Amino acid sequence: MASARDEILGRIRAVDRPVSPQVPRDYQRQRHADDPVALLAERIADYQATVHRAATRELPYRIAERLDGRGTIVAPPDVPGEWRVPGVSWLSDDPPLGVSDLEEAAGVLSGCAVAIAETGTIVLDAGRAQGRRVLTLVPDYHLCVVHADQIVVSVPEAIERLDPAGPLTFISGPSATSDIELDRVEGVHGPRTLEVLLVH
Repeated sequence: MASARDEILGRIRAVDRPVSPQVPRDYQRQRHADDPVALLAERIADYQATVHRAATRELPYRIAERLDGRGTIVAPPDVPGEWRVPGVSWLSDDPPLGVSDLEEAAGVLSGCAVAIAETGTIVLDAGRAQGRRVLTLVPDYHLCVVHADQIVVSVPEAIERLDPAGPLTFISGPSATSDIELDRVEGVHGPRTLEVLLVH
């Protein structure tokens, strides 16, 4: 004689399961912007982040300018050598740093995977010069380098460049939240201060 459990599971298995509907994917995948770099800079600034522009040859100087006097800065192991400017106290994530080390650091320097001009969003995928996700979530300051060829106009264009199976972090300005009274509190889920170097 079947148990009540077996009977219930049998009924569940016998039910005709609905077929998932096909979702049309005919939305516009590419959009045009006269100046994607300018649009990205404008949208990032809307989120109360700070944007700086730099020519490729100026990048080390601009990094040094932003990090001068900040204290110990965390860097992913594969950050380009020219980004590790002299005069900064560097802390490499090799071997992997503990949370207490990251909490004591003044900030982090990273690259990005892609940046979305329309939304002012920077996406990290733990790829080159980005390191582990925790590196950019624990320190209170984040300096992110974005190259012009990493900028796309729309979200669908960005998604096509990313691997959905990997760890993705979407950053739209400094970390912030609001309570029921709409009082804004920064630095709750990530860096309180975000600076972006747009390299073109």
